[in-house]
Amino acid sequence: MRLNSLKPAPGSKKDRHRVGRGGGSGWGKTAGRGHKGQKARSGGFHKLGFEGGQMPLHRRLPKRGFNSLTRGDVAEVRLGALETMQATDIDLAALKSEGIVSHQALAAKVILSGKLSRKIVLKEVKATKGARSMIEAAGGKVEFTEKKPEETPKA
Repeated sequence: MRLNSLKPAPGSKKDRHRVGRGGGSGWGKTAGRGHKGQKARSGGFHKLGFEGGQMPLHRRLPKRGFNSLTRGDVAEVRLGALETMQATDIDLAALKSEGIVSHQALAAKVILSGKLSRKIVLKEVKATKGARSMIEAAGGKVEFTEKKPEETPKA
């Protein structure tokens, strides 16, 4: 067998129908479009979901729900979860290593839920007002620097 002698299997390739080439071809006159009607005309097609002017199903049904693409970017952390952690200096990396926060999370925020009795230091992790007051009441502190939005140069 040589590469220059390769051919497709017999019967696997068929010539395309050349429609509208006379009655003897079998595809003459209406050229496979049937008689009259929208589909027989040139440009006679409608968009997907069109129901002949009736209000289409996708517009009759109510809109419902919203799936945020950034839903998992900021993870919620309960104060009770910080109580069980080994580390005292807590940042995003520490939360990820102990499995409290997903590895895909880009940031974390501590919420007031549960009790905190030990001293911890939150570094670059946001906290709600209530969570911040409970951490400070336990002798800890929250160190978070707000990042300024990047300014785009004016053209």
